Amino acid sequence: MKRFHNIILPVAVALIPVSASAEAWSLDSCISYAMAHNISVRQQDVRIKEGEYAIKEAQDRYLPTLDASASESMNFGRGLTSQNTYADRNTTSTSWNIGMSLPLFQGTAAYRRVKIAELSLQQYVLENESTKDNIALNIMSQYLQVLYCKEVAKSARSQAELSAFQVERQKALIESGKVAEATLYDLEAVAAQDRLQIVTSDNEIQTALVNLANMLQLPAVEGFDVVPLEEEDPLIPGPDEVYASAMGLNNSLLGARQAVKVANENIGLAKTGYIPTLSFNAGLGSSYYTVSGMPNEKFGRQMKNNYSTYLGFSLRIPIFDAFNTRNSIRRAKLQKLNAELSLEQRETDLYKDIQLAYYQAKGARERYLTSEETLEKTNLSFESTRERFDLGRATQADYEQAKNNLYKTEISRIQAHYEYLLRAKILRFYQTNKW
Repeated sequence: MKRFHNIILPVAVALIPVSASAEAWSLDSCISYAMAHNISVRQQDVRIKEGEYAIKEAQDRYLPTLDASASESMNFGRGLTSQNTYADRNTTSTSWNIGMSLPLFQGTAAYRRVKIAELSLQQYVLENESTKDNIALNIMSQYLQVLYCKEVAKSARSQAELSAFQVERQKALIESGKVAEATLYDLEAVAAQDRLQIVTSDNEIQTALVNLANMLQLPAVEGFDVVPLEEEDPLIPGPDEVYASAMGLNNSLLGARQAVKVANENIGLAKTGYIPTLSFNAGLGSSYYTVSGMPNEKFGRQMKNNYSTYLGFSLRIPIFDAFNTRNSIRRAKLQKLNAELSLEQRETDLYKDIQLAYYQAKGARERYLTSEETLEKTNLSFESTRERFDLGRATQADYEQAKNNLYKTEISRIQAHYEYLLRAKILRFYQTNKW
């Protein structure tokens, strides 16, 4: 009974891949490592940085623009003279100019661009957190898969120990002349199958560990291992209670709501196309001009005499822009509608996921508790069959049937237990945003 019932044992296996640490990884350490190294999270971090730059770019639209220009031109051949005749003349000209333009009123476009950039940055942050949430859920699922495979392997080893014991016992009976040698063959075949099951189970453990290590973006997998969870019987909160909490905590929903706000501001930005704009302009410049065959003032004197400055205001009043503003507003409204539909879809999907996780957790817990009781009775039945087999009152087929029933019941208990743990953790994650 003790051999089959105490399957969950503490695991203390060495090695963290990079530093060869003497400690195995906990669920918290796996998730924390993934948050810092996962490629999807790092890509989202780059997107957040771009959002910060977008805010600076939008704020810079309030600043004036300053431009400088210079030109040099040369003309050869016939040209019109001051006497209104044509003659062969070569001319050169040099000019330069510096101009400044300061936006005074942009129809609130600059203000709205800054606000959109700020709202978009908040959306990127929430979407980054949503990405982390999905990664945490995936790691949690794979982590429990590793633990499940470990328990299956332990159960397979217990079965192999029983088979090996029966083989050795049968050999002793053969040596004492109590049974025929032919009775050993079936037992050895079963023992070989049990050893094969151990190999298969160990390979499944390694596969699950490799998948988990890949999720963590670990540079190496050799020696990577995890520790069992301490929580064995978590509470299962109701779906409505979980959903009510998730409405204010779920980062995916919060990001979708933020997208609606961004889309709404884009409508306001598109409407600024109907509003006049006003800017202040100023500049200065000068030029130098020469004509071949004629007296020309020196470069410095011409630059001084031709020096000029200007100040002015520029008012732009939109009258007809080929419906560009109207079409931009329509597109912005459609984008807002699409964002609202995406939000509604996420709310529906979240409620469905919470309900599904709740009923799966509840069903798995009931199967787990039932399988605990079934395992106890199945183990008593197996012990009885084994005693009768040892006394020669039960056949080899009866013994193997009882042993297989015990193994299947144990596997069913392990499956129900880890599905119960996973669904309960998913519900708690949705409810508290903590794993």
